[in-house]
Amino acid sequence: MALVIGTIAGLVVFHQPARAADLAAQEIALLDRLTWGVNASSAAHLREVGVERWLQEQLHPVNTALPAAVQKQIEAMPDVHRFPFDIAVSFDQQGKSANQVADPEQRKAAQQVYQQAMNDRARQAAARTILRALYAPDQLRERLTWFWFNHFNVHQYKSNIRVLVGDYEDRAIRVNALGKFRNLLSATLHHPVMLRYLDNADNAAGHLNENYAREIMELHTMGVGSGYTQADVEALARILTGVGIDFKSEDPKLKPEQQSQLVREGAFEFNPARHDFGDKTFLGHQIKGRGLAEVDEALDILCHHPATATHIAKQLATYFVSDNPPPTLVQQMAQTFQKTDGDIAAVMATLVHAPEFAASLKGGAKFKDPMLYVMSSVRLAYDSKVVLNTLPIQGWLNRLSEGLFNHETPDGYSMLSAAWNGPGQMMLRFEIARAIGSGSAGLFKPNEPNAVDQPAFPLVMNGLYFSNIRQTLSPTTLAALDQAVSPQDWNTLFLSSPEFMH
Repeated sequence: MALVIGTIAGLVVFHQPARAADLAAQEIALLDRLTWGVNASSAAHLREVGVERWLQEQLHPVNTALPAAVQKQIEAMPDVHRFPFDIAVSFDQQGKSANQVADPEQRKAAQQVYQQAMNDRARQAAARTILRALYAPDQLRERLTWFWFNHFNVHQYKSNIRVLVGDYEDRAIRVNALGKFRNLLSATLHHPVMLRYLDNADNAAGHLNENYAREIMELHTMGVGSGYTQADVEALARILTGVGIDFKSEDPKLKPEQQSQLVREGAFEFNPARHDFGDKTFLGHQIKGRGLAEVDEALDILCHHPATATHIAKQLATYFVSDNPPPTLVQQMAQTFQKTDGDIAAVMATLVHAPEFAASLKGGAKFKDPMLYVMSSVRLAYDSKVVLNTLPIQGWLNRLSEGLFNHETPDGYSMLSAAWNGPGQMMLRFEIARAIGSGSAGLFKPNEPNAVDQPAFPLVMNGLYFSNIRQTLSPTTLAALDQAVSPQDWNTLFLSSPEFMH
């Protein structure tokens, strides 16, 4: 849908490129809210193009090229250009071979090598997520990639999910993060990671597994208490029978009349021999038993249900606006969702142009979750200087209990402040603020044998601070910063300040 270009309520749109001091506090807040954290280069770009054009760039990104130094790191990772199916097959074979070693000690060693190789793939996937969050020009898409991964959460340590969790983020989530919700939902359903995580690979006629069917309605689409029944869960589970995973090169043996119904796309498989071909009643709709087409019909029903529009709108507003988003805003976003057939960019345009969003920028209404806190700290401290090692960041996120791909249950990490602002969490943040503020913290020591730490120093008190950020600080925070005994101490105090936590 062509987006009608409007003016953000309460924000000034510049007709001419502005000078540094001309960026208003609300514009800095806007930049901070919709990206992984404001830094000098992103502020300079906003000044150059103006708020509305910047928003169009973020809602409909064209420039998605990563800096060369970032792309080089990603290209150096194993398996980057291999087909996910081939990767999964080779790991599957490695796991089977390890389990078949006769000698107990050698078998244990082979199993450890297998587990370590899977751990390495997960760490590399996390590194790619972090590098994109820190340096990608399409920042809003990266924020939404994290949001949608969390919405369609999977846990890396179940089975062999570590091997393909990066592919799940890249090919199911990121490419659909600003597109149609229906395509995003379908992409997660067709990915072996989701089918493994929520056990639909075990769902077959006569051996019903309702896990995935329940979570699709409870978490992914309609939401809790939206009117579906246990009978609807069972009907959707029956519709999903036969939707699973197959790493074998040869097709399953099928009766002649079923062979045309077999669907294989990479590791995804619809096996008609495992499907319940009976008719179903789902959310009041009669669905004729006819195979994989039933799944598409069920997804259409779910995506067009008003409860799905409201649930998705509220989740997005909670993430970007406040713990308790204004009902009027949620309603406007839900209406846009329905009018545009679930166009996520259009829903986000409704959000960012709403007066409720502009109002939320004034009061620092959103407390940063750990991922946003750590990313925004590193982005501010180092701007476009590319980190050479993301393992310290992965460690900080794990310590703060929001490790990438690491939430065990399907509901994802909480987006509410209360989950992240307790005393224990604050103490850990102060420690991490000191690590980031005091020196390179291992971020510029390549993760390779005999590597040495490259020279780097965090520059938080920069031109952006003096021209814009300082004016937003309270007298108490300014007084605390004046007590700093060194630049490192000043950095730590600033990254620990209440204003930076929001």
